[in-house]
Amino acid sequence: MILQRTIKAVIRPGEQSGYIAECFEIPVVTHGRTLDEVARNLREAVELHLEGENLAELGLAPSPGILVTFELEAQPATAQTALRA
Repeated sequence: MILQRTIKAVIRPGEQSGYIAECFEIPVVTHGRTLDEVARNLREAVELHLEGENLAELGLAPSPGILVTFELEAQPATAQTALRA
């Protein structure tokens, strides 16, 4: 079995404020007021989740990294913004 070297996560803007981070491979979700805070919280939450676990049983290599994607909502250009460009 090939073990994954990275845990993939996405950070997206929260519904009301701040940011939400969610992992794909493991059940970890956290939040923060700023990008720096949510990144720190994500690292800590992943470390706590993996503490004492057999990483190979989870399909993970020893000391996996966290690969984060930042999700933004696309705003279609309006006629006004197109004219300014």
